[in-house]
Amino acid sequence: MTRRHEISIDSTDYPDYLRNISEPPRVLYCMGDPALLVPGLAVIGSRKATPYGLSATRVFAGWAASQGITIISGAAIGCDQEAHRSALAADGPTVAVMGCGADIDYPSGAADLLAEIREVGAVISEVPWGTGPQRWLFPRRNRLIAGLCQAVLVVEASLPSGTFNTADHALDYSKQVLAVPGSIFAPECRGSNRLLVQGATPITDVTELGDALGVNVDTQLHLAAASEHPLLAALLVNPMRPDDAARELALHIVEVSRLLGRYESCGLLSRYPDGRYGPCVSMRQALQSPHGDRSQ
Repeated sequence: MTRRHEISIDSTDYPDYLRNISEPPRVLYCMGDPALLVPGLAVIGSRKATPYGLSATRVFAGWAASQGITIISGAAIGCDQEAHRSALAADGPTVAVMGCGADIDYPSGAADLLAEIREVGAVISEVPWGTGPQRWLFPRRNRLIAGLCQAVLVVEASLPSGTFNTADHALDYSKQVLAVPGSIFAPECRGSNRLLVQGATPITDVTELGDALGVNVDTQLHLAAASEHPLLAALLVNPMRPDDAARELALHIVEVSRLLGRYESCGLLSRYPDGRYGPCVSMRQALQSPHGDRSQ
């Protein structure tokens, strides 16, 4: 049975970061492992996520989780759920902050995801067990997301967007606000682009995310991994769509899809707008530099 915890603000188990937010919860209700309530990376974005937003979420949440950084989000459809799934796929820690009781499956389609998070991560709330979702609770839970993290990464947001509420709380708590740039023609990216205009730190690859979080990204280690499988070696040289890569290399499409997810979450590959997979910006730079020449 999943562990339940009621953590009083007077308890030594209460997260220190939450003590300094506006109106800290007197009791934190937690299902799962309370040891995961440490400063992490909040990854948030649009509920109506585009393929671009979901891909960016997989890359950054997956890589950060693979480094042992707790991924914090709100379990909402779209980018939030993708952030949790990416963390779980990378065998990394993740925390879902709810606008209802920590034992309530909301949205209903997230029941399986929340069950897994309760088992290997943590689901938390400031309202008692059994409390159903209420509109006014969601803006309040955003301050908990901002309070628990060391930085907030907005991967995709339109205008208006609830992500601004979380970003505002993060600024109030002196946390970093990071944003993934998007197309100037895409309405789904207007909010995240607006954050960049207002001073958010742009994140375009895992190297920049690592710099923001104080984590060293060993590009040469990534390059050495290119020899692990012919799929990665091929795509670093010639970006292709998954079906084309499977046909070119005589691989099963299921194996190709699995490997692409792995390489994308590690920051080795990115999914381009036309559906092809190829090297991230940082990888292209490394491949073009003398130090990144694997032939030497």
